[in-house]
Amino acid sequence: MAADFYLQSVSADSPLPLPPQHTMSLRKQLTDVLPEYLPANPKEAIKGTELIRLIRMKLEGNYSDASLRYHFSIMSCDPTSPIAKVEKGQGYYRRTAPIPALSSAQEIYSHYQGRLDDIHGDQVEVDHAMMRIRKFRAIVNKWCDVNGRFPFAFREPFAADAPIGNLWKFPEMLLVDWESGEDDEQARPLLKLKSQLGLPPFRLHAARLRILPAHHTFREDFFQTLSASVWAQGGELIYAAPIEDEALSDAIRRLSTIFGIGVTTFGLTAEILDDLPRPANILNAHPRETEALMERLDVTRVSSPKSRPHIDWTALEAIRGDSEEVDKLLTWLSESAESGHILPYEEKS
Repeated sequence: MAADFYLQSVSADSPLPLPPQHTMSLRKQLTDVLPEYLPANPKEAIKGTELIRLIRMKLEGNYSDASLRYHFSIMSCDPTSPIAKVEKGQGYYRRTAPIPALSSAQEIYSHYQGRLDDIHGDQVEVDHAMMRIRKFRAIVNKWCDVNGRFPFAFREPFAADAPIGNLWKFPEMLLVDWESGEDDEQARPLLKLKSQLGLPPFRLHAARLRILPAHHTFREDFFQTLSASVWAQGGELIYAAPIEDEALSDAIRRLSTIFGIGVTTFGLTAEILDDLPRPANILNAHPRETEALMERLDVTRVSSPKSRPHIDWTALEAIRGDSEEVDKLLTWLSESAESGHILPYEEKS
């Protein structure tokens, strides 16, 4: 009946009335407009007040400053939105897709390792990505030397013919901290006492090295670190690039609080990695060169690791047959204990 009445009220010659026009939602408008005004560099982040001034004339509808600020805040927590909030300080910047070469490096390292023959891509890009990875490993190694930590690198578990499951069993690097705090004759009595009591004279942390922190990969990075550190006394996830996204940083901290994995970033952007010397030069750097290298780092402890008092020898024994390097590790630790100090384990480029 209502339809008949409507049709009768409209003459055959008159056009049908158009339905009311609906204004695009504010979130959709912001998604379209914000990329034009947000800086790509987090260091040039724009304050909310200035951003509101710039975009207001582009929006359909009369929205209050409070409403716009609310949407900025909500959208900055969404990894699919174009706006991100700086992790430290105030301001917003444009969230972009990962830099292709860095993303490729991370994918190669986390999923293929030495299986470069299986990657059908630009060989130049592959080589470039792997060079960044090797430089980062060398930098972490040198940073450990400077800070009194002793690294042991696992290589065999990530060879071309190794099972992909080794990513969940082995860390890229084991970081050894000497518990006595001394490296001389006075440390030997304490070392022997700890050995007699069955206590480890050093602390072992399994470290997973990754190039770029990102919303779509950080959980895999984190839980691989957790899995590969079950036999050690703790786990550490070390990123080359800084974490600029506040939402990403908060998500990583929440996981760390629950599971006790430490997370550190070295502040090495793609440009800095490319500008660094070759891995062999980093590893063999003289004191002045080492000092210059360390000045290029911006090491940030996102979260601290929680150390367990004992090594899980049962879990360590379970992976012993998966790599001969486990025996090399145990031999190195045993010889270090006998000598009264940690003997350096030479890292090759």
